[in-house]
Amino acid sequence: MRIRHLCTALALLTTAATLPAATANAAAARTTSTQQAAHALPLTHLYDNTAVGGGSRPGAADFDGAGNALSAPDLSAAGWTPGRALDLDAAPLTWPRATAGRPDNVVANGQTVAVGGTGPALTFLAAATGTGAPATGNGTVRYRDGSVSGYRLTAPDWRSGPPATKAVALPHLVTPHGTVDGPARLYAVTVPLRPGRAVASVQLPRAAASGAELHVFALAVRRDDRGWTGSWATSASGYTGVGPWRDRTLRLVVHAGAGGQRVRVRFTNTFAAAPVTLGAASVAVRRGGATADGTPRRLTFRHGQRGVRVPAGAEAVSDPLGFPVPAGRDLLVSVHLPGTVTAAPVHQEAAQTSYLSAAGAGDRTADAGGGAFPETLTTWPFLTGVDVAGGPGSVVTLGDSITDGVRSTSGADHRWPDALARRFRQQHALPRYGVLNQGISANRVVTDRYPGDGVSNDMGGVSAGHRLQRDVLAQTSVRTVVLFEGINDVRWGTPAPEVVDGLRALARRAHAHGLRVVAATLTPCGGYQDCSAEVEARRQAVNAALRDQGGAFDAVLDFDAVVRDPAHPQRMLPAYDSGDHLHPGDAGLAALADSVDLRKLVPGQG
Repeated sequence: MRIRHLCTALALLTTAATLPAATANAAAARTTSTQQAAHALPLTHLYDNTAVGGGSRPGAADFDGAGNALSAPDLSAAGWTPGRALDLDAAPLTWPRATAGRPDNVVANGQTVAVGGTGPALTFLAAATGTGAPATGNGTVRYRDGSVSGYRLTAPDWRSGPPATKAVALPHLVTPHGTVDGPARLYAVTVPLRPGRAVASVQLPRAAASGAELHVFALAVRRDDRGWTGSWATSASGYTGVGPWRDRTLRLVVHAGAGGQRVRVRFTNTFAAAPVTLGAASVAVRRGGATADGTPRRLTFRHGQRGVRVPAGAEAVSDPLGFPVPAGRDLLVSVHLPGTVTAAPVHQEAAQTSYLSAAGAGDRTADAGGGAFPETLTTWPFLTGVDVAGGPGSVVTLGDSITDGVRSTSGADHRWPDALARRFRQQHALPRYGVLNQGISANRVVTDRYPGDGVSNDMGGVSAGHRLQRDVLAQTSVRTVVLFEGINDVRWGTPAPEVVDGLRALARRAHAHGLRVVAATLTPCGGYQDCSAEVEARRQAVNAALRDQGGAFDAVLDFDAVVRDPAHPQRMLPAYDSGDHLHPGDAGLAALADSVDLRKLVPGQG
């Protein structure tokens, strides 16, 4: 008996000794992960820096080590009050509950933070101080199954960082000598997570060797959108003066791509300096004009509230509503603005007519008829997305005026992404993706048109690089992105290698988040007023690099070959030309959509 037991023990020891090193390492990693997760603390328990001053303890804040701080009155004016929920790029963040002069952020130095949730990415509300340069460091995410993943976090400097990517900008600083002009900026920075794994804890980066300090105010797992598909979306192309509107209702017309039995609607206050109050909102199928097909259904927010106050830079997503959205039909999204609105984030080139109630008409979101809406709009203010329950996910088309539908027939939904959405709906061999149009007229790959801050008449948007996070990565259940942009860069003098590098950088970032990336060649513009021989040479160089893409993209769509005139390849085929020689007309846009092999847009197919 003793011999048998001894043999068994020896066999077990031998088996353990001969386990593959990877298995042993994995077991050790799970043990280490579990131990470290058990020692994780909520971020609020780790606060060791005070960034907000100007309250009852004016000298207590020192954000940057030189006695300078964020202004509590400015934060309040932006709607960033203590404990305020902030939906930033689909992440449910919360501004610290601490009052001015109390610790409200942590200087990252390897601390382990307790974080829960399952989603595609992790978002940090952060900023750098100390050197005027960004702060960068590596951290670790630990999951409940014992696995780990690394990440690299870069936070822009709070004074010199780009306005185009900021979450909020404040006009003043609190200094030891009083309040002075700013600006001061905070950023929402996102890193990818392993799909489908529940997060247990996050180890913050170690102190940066450069001397810059990386401050973290909040962090959260991005909303898990599994089970939702984007039906319609648009980009905020800028922040511009409106009205003023007071106690009026917007009735905005959008075209549903994908359909479903439940709906949620997304509103944005991107680029804003002040909060906006949405007093009430509704959704209806459109009968015609501003008239609904039946009584509009009330939207609610935050578990049943009739309205919502959206802080500067943030978003609001309605509660899910049992409301059948028919695929391929127009919807009316109505929103009441009870206060005075003098500026708004808008999408400028709607190629659609929407409606506005008379001044002082009050809340008309429940009106079925259109009589209360005598004025018209050709922009989409505040509204940024409509999602439907179910479906396989979404394809995002990131582009410029050609994707935006400039010079297509207004109100007819003849943009090429509209036609692509119809093609997905009409087939059953592949997933029936929703298609989200994130085109902005005059947009560029590497240069901002709208600077990203302040009221402006330039509605060309921030660069594709600066808006990728918001307009692609944070979109609902995105699976694939189509990059069709660069003609404005080459027309306005950007060297072809810079455009190509910009597109490849977009692809790398999208790939890091698990997306399929498809690029499209630039279509011809010969005959347009500024399409010179030099522009044509740059366009051809970009297209040559895209066709010989060397693995930077998962597929390439040759839109140039689709619409060019074989006899004059620097020009568009006359049948496809809208007449200005830059923008395809309805027939040209349909040809672009019809040329797409849908398998190229489906992960694992093309």
